[in-house]
Amino acid sequence: MPGIQEVFDGTAHKSPGHTQIELENQSSYDRDRDELARLGKKQVLKRNFGFMSMLGFSCTIMVTWEGMLVSGGQYYWVAMLAPPTSRRFLSYITGWLNVIGWQALAASGAYLCATIIQGLIVLNNPTYNFQRWHGTLLLWAVICVAVLVNTVISSLLPKIECVILILHILGFFAVMIPLVYMAPHTTAKDVFTLFINGGGWQTTGLSFFVGLYGNVFAFLGTDAAIHMSEEIANASTNVPRSMITSILLNGILGFSMLIAVLFCSGDITAEAIIETPTGYPFMAIFVQATQSIGGSTAMAVVIVVLGICATIAFVASASRMTWSFARDHGLPFHRYLSKVDPRSSIPLISVLTTVTISCLLALINIGSNIAFNDVISLTINGLYSSYLLAAGLLLYRRATGSIAIPTTYESNPKIVTEGDNVSSQGVINLTWGPFRFPGPLGIAINVAGCIYMIIILFFSFWPPTREVDAASMNYSVLVTGFWILFGIVYYFVYAKRMYKGPLMEV
Repeated sequence: MPGIQEVFDGTAHKSPGHTQIELENQSSYDRDRDELARLGKKQVLKRNFGFMSMLGFSCTIMVTWEGMLVSGGQYYWVAMLAPPTSRRFLSYITGWLNVIGWQALAASGAYLCATIIQGLIVLNNPTYNFQRWHGTLLLWAVICVAVLVNTVISSLLPKIECVILILHILGFFAVMIPLVYMAPHTTAKDVFTLFINGGGWQTTGLSFFVGLYGNVFAFLGTDAAIHMSEEIANASTNVPRSMITSILLNGILGFSMLIAVLFCSGDITAEAIIETPTGYPFMAIFVQATQSIGGSTAMAVVIVVLGICATIAFVASASRMTWSFARDHGLPFHRYLSKVDPRSSIPLISVLTTVTISCLLALINIGSNIAFNDVISLTINGLYSSYLLAAGLLLYRRATGSIAIPTTYESNPKIVTEGDNVSSQGVINLTWGPFRFPGPLGIAINVAGCIYMIIILFFSFWPPTREVDAASMNYSVLVTGFWILFGIVYYFVYAKRMYKGPLMEV
């Protein structure tokens, strides 16, 4: 197969024939290694994850029902899908946005856990003086747990994720059952027909779209399995299956918890819930339901524990994305960030860089939690922008029929062609892998996904209320714009000479 590097430099030529790769009777490891080699990469990370451990990883990284209460991925796809004239630049910007999105997500996950712990302290000790620097110290403590699991006991991470998957499901019932059983219930009419325009917007419909932000955050991190794909056995099928299964499972759990909370919240506009000193209305709902501080604390601890577990996964995925992009010379200090520790087979420097960035971002919280929240808004803006670029280009290639259908990938796995992958116009000819949504169904899903992401990105820059001041203004458009502008300047000043797209290693 012509090297990906050759494709980006415009020097690729057609092979005189097709190389036939024998995949029958190969072990899972050999198959994974050969599939990675087809993409031009060497196997350097250990494949410790299976389907169940990666399902646990994907489910806990989204923490969807909990959220109702409170390795290259996209840039590689863009490199393969984009037109030749813009391939390198679009791939770079996609990777740049994805890296910062994951770094912000690691910091925001730890921040959420830290502030919930502070809320629990307030719940149990009303005289506690809530200080932002306390939250920063607690954030650092959560990050320390994450770095411990991702470095010292990294070999146990797949087993830990399997245990977390069990806790994720059992924790749902541990919170749901006492909440539904003990809380006073409101009427179905109020749950399904009462709409609250708390932001003072002109219409309830506009208020609905502005309020989508919270729902989006509960489903962030869907691409986590992709960035761990070089550590997953049988990645070509286990990665998409774990992603879809986790979305379905978390979607069911999240929607169920949302309905339960709405039925059990009583008067959701009550000041005791909205203005709770804990900072988290779900704690007030727990107290209202159980009439017990101890019981409410136990229910909230479940959420804290699973939040910390999610932060462990955030750090793992963020570090792999950083390592992958650095491996292709996309980041400053890429020579160091792309190193893999030979003893543990993990990108140790990228892991330590990720936790260092989170700890430094936490210092912003001491001065202003508003400024900190604006910085971590890059979580949604960065990740969803990278999703949109990849999905939009995939839709274009789908609609133009420029992705070939293999003869029979599953029933006749012998045939995997490796020649003629670049047209005379420099367009990379692609073939579907073993997992896809075929025909019109796939196109419809891509169209719906692109429309959804455009709506989310547009309204993510809006303030939560119509009347704003300096404290309540949403500055995420400024932060996102600065990061994109910085990336563009860095690309043309320096990175353009180094970044040639995903590099061919084999």
